[in-house]
Amino acid sequence: MIDSSTISVALVGVGGQGILLASEIVAQAATLAGHDVKTNEVHGMAQRGGSVVAQIRYGKKVFSPLIAEGTANVLASLERIEALRHYKLLAPNGLVVVSSQKIVPVTVSSGAASYPDDAEARLRRVFPRLIYLEAMKMAEELGNVQAANVVLLGALSTAIDLPDQVWNDAISSCVKPKYVDLNLKAFSAGKHFNG
Repeated sequence: MIDSSTISVALVGVGGQGILLASEIVAQAATLAGHDVKTNEVHGMAQRGGSVVAQIRYGKKVFSPLIAEGTANVLASLERIEALRHYKLLAPNGLVVVSSQKIVPVTVSSGAASYPDDAEARLRRVFPRLIYLEAMKMAEELGNVQAANVVLLGALSTAIDLPDQVWNDAISSCVKPKYVDLNLKAFSAGKHFNG
């Protein structure tokens, strides 16, 4: 567990992956645990598959929603290259949680850039504390690939000190009622992942 007066969580991915819902769940869980919470989202052409970054900071008193470089306790990414793109946010002892999903950006499909074949190896070199999981596959096995974002939250929850009950309550209040059970299972699957 991370012991700090202010906890900073960065969530990154590509538009349409559910980063903003995941951010809402983290913020709600921290609020329910009695913390002061500040959030910030950056949508870089999100509707066109662009990069999305959500920042959540919580603690006794938080003055800014922005995570300074090198201070994030947790960096969680729903797309593997996005984790590398935002590596500077992470504190030296921070945890990185990465879904193995590959989303080819327009710059690659148009031939202007290339997608690295060794993404997992690069992640393992750059991040000493890495949880690398197949969040999409895990969510699909539960019945809906759209729960991959909550699988990721389950894995990142192991690094921050918020009680399980506030996570469950936050999920229940942030997702549509008919998807609550699925998302609670997705969270549990991520939390108990050991790979």
